[in-house]
Amino acid sequence: MIRVSSSALDVAVAAVDRATALLRSRSIATVEDKADRDLVTDLDRAVEDTVREFLATETPEYGFLGEEGGGASGGRHWILDPVDGTSNFVHGTPLYAVSLALADDDHTEAGVIALPVIGERYTAEAGHGAHRDGEAITASRTSELRSAVVSVGDGLLGADHGADRLALTRALVDEVERVRMLGSACVDLAWVACGRLDAAVLPSNKPWDTAAGVLIAREAGAVVLDSTGAQHGRHSPNTLAMAPHLVDALLSIAMP
Repeated sequence: MIRVSSSALDVAVAAVDRATALLRSRSIATVEDKADRDLVTDLDRAVEDTVREFLATETPEYGFLGEEGGGASGGRHWILDPVDGTSNFVHGTPLYAVSLALADDDHTEAGVIALPVIGERYTAEAGHGAHRDGEAITASRTSELRSAVVSVGDGLLGADHGADRLALTRALVDEVERVRMLGSACVDLAWVACGRLDAAVLPSNKPWDTAAGVLIAREAGAVVLDSTGAQHGRHSPNTLAMAPHLVDALLSIAMP
């Protein structure tokens, strides 16, 4: 068993491997509404419980913040999204992920994102680059929006946000090669990191959705900001991850 003397990334990988094994071995038994079209399953909760218990044994001195059960958000703590893309998960679409990060206040030290169905695992440690299944990855070097594939997050629902999301999508459709909506912020950020996407525009921002993915994208060479052009952080209202040469053009249309 991994002990606290192991690296944070080792512990995170071991925890996410347990989560992935659970998701692959069990079927969904219950689906509930947390809010308007915001779903949670029994497996979201089971994964969070499993990871929380493992980390409490391996790193008892660290706090824990989970999407489903809450927890600590200051000092050194783990941040877990047990299933990011639950709607995809419920409907049998394979684009969902487990995301785990270790943060010290607003500084993320290590992150892991695993896609259980696709069978990919993305990892990063601050200052040591990003990897997919052990191989180094690099963000896109696309320099023209006309050649860019850009993902738009689907986290904003309801009458208050629908018009804004449609306006954002329309603005992008007029300028980029293709617009995608994958349904998982973690997948968006991981795929920006490996260059499958040239950018991702996520109109909302929750720490469990972005902590690991922002680190992985940055370590792969992507630029990650918020809509003001400031460096993305825990309290940013939204998330823009992009190839370095797209920053000015994307900021001008994605979040005017």
